[in-house]
Amino acid sequence: MEKTTIEVVNYLPEHQQRFKEINEQWITRKYVMEEEDIKTVNDPYGYILKNGGTIYIATHNGYPVGTCAYLNMGDGVYEMIKMAVDEKYRGLKIGKLLGEHTVEAMRKFGAKKLILFSNKAGSEVAIKLYYKLGFHEVPLGNSEFQRADIKMELEFN
Repeated sequence: MEKTTIEVVNYLPEHQQRFKEINEQWITRKYVMEEEDIKTVNDPYGYILKNGGTIYIATHNGYPVGTCAYLNMGDGVYEMIKMAVDEKYRGLKIGKLLGEHTVEAMRKFGAKKLILFSNKAGSEVAIKLYYKLGFHEVPLGNSEFQRADIKMELEFN
């Protein structure tokens, strides 16, 4: 039996097409691509990386199957965005691995706080994972996304 290798790697320009496909897949299943989504998936460098953010890619035997990005909001605050796993690869604990790896990487990087916006009805599994990663719910406030109905944060001491 062939050994499956799941790794989390830093985003490279050759990951752009899969970054776009994986995120469009989950968004369009229940929602519509909003302006922020389109800008992000079409130009991850200009929208995320150029401003001090970072993108991680989960690979399954070298093939990109998951994404998780962090927008630099300033003052040590980063917003977790575009956390997704390709539907064909769900059930392999890739999301859990991606979440654990990226949260720890951001802590080591020096982030003071991570925030995220999600949707209670459409992302129940993801929200359970966020709680396990140490996030807790905070008042929603303003979000760029119409679909967002929950805000969560994780502060590092």
